[in-house]
Amino acid sequence: MAEYLASGLRLGWLINPQGQEVEIYRPTAMIETVPFPARLPGEEVLPGFELVWPLPD
Repeated sequence: MAEYLASGLRLGWLINPQGQEVEIYRPTAMIETVPFPARLPGEEVLPGFELVWPLPD
């Protein structure tokens, strides 16, 4: 993810199914880790978008 951030990434989600968590990456903030189930808003990068993980059955 460091390479993506260095290339201009503004918001990244690294989904870890084994650890049952999602790491949220932003260029000007510390990595945020949230447990499953997670609601991941698109923030200012994708206004109005929200990813719910894991996906409902």
